[in-house]
Amino acid sequence: MTAFSVLLPVYAGDEPEFFARALASISTDQILRPNEIVIVRDGPVPPELEEVIAHASDGSAVGDIPVTLVRINRNRGLAAALELGLEACRYEIVARADADDISVPHRFSRQLPVIAGDAPGEPDGYDLVGSAIQEFNDDEHHPGMVRRLPQDGDEIRRVAHFRDPFNHPTVVYRKSAVARAGGYQHLSKMEDYWLFARMLQCGARVTNLPDPLVLYRVGSGAYKRRGGVEMLGSELALQRAFVRSGFVSHLVGARNVAVRGLYRLVPTGLRQRAYRTMMRLVGRR
Repeated sequence: MTAFSVLLPVYAGDEPEFFARALASISTDQILRPNEIVIVRDGPVPPELEEVIAHASDGSAVGDIPVTLVRINRNRGLAAALELGLEACRYEIVARADADDISVPHRFSRQLPVIAGDAPGEPDGYDLVGSAIQEFNDDEHHPGMVRRLPQDGDEIRRVAHFRDPFNHPTVVYRKSAVARAGGYQHLSKMEDYWLFARMLQCGARVTNLPDPLVLYRVGSGAYKRRGGVEMLGSELALQRAFVRSGFVSHLVGARNVAVRGLYRLVPTGLRQRAYRTMMRLVGRR
């Protein structure tokens, strides 16, 4: 099986308990274990998080999978952390993980053959493979709504003009494809979508698997964080970048500002209901 890295950033705002669970889920819980884990500590973290990092670094928390720790002296944000982390990854294929989500045990055994071209019917492989996610609040054993995204490459390209076509915590990609698109670039709270758009512009071969391979934690105000004036500013910056790069037309950019901008400003409860309704409709296609 093709060797691969897992890239996982952590910062002071992450919960030690959630981070420890995320680490176990990408290491000892996996049917197919990674060849290395790269942890990026984005700035100083509390002693409790440092303790979890120490247990990962000495192998005791991750089943002796080699761990590379990248320490950043001050918090530089997600894009910078992921860029430095990618530089440290030894392998061409890299799986992303977040510090508060849980990868299901068969995640990598499903995604690696597809991206590497070892799966039946996928002889050429891909540059990026995502998957569905399943939400949960406090108890991972009682998950909720499944968020599925388009699987076909052409449909992914079409949808990408209007919304993010990948669930970032689920993606596995090739380092060379990320580099070809210019890597992660700072665009507050939109770094992933901006990267994926540029990868599509560069002709990346992409797909999503229908299986929910990551349990996505929504308990701590996840829907609230998708709204507000700051998120509206990020949305405007993203659409400006899309138009400048030629990814969308001025007309589509204006449409996105109107629709997505309104979504950012409505009350949290309404935003949650609207998003879940949209994802249920998408899942039926």
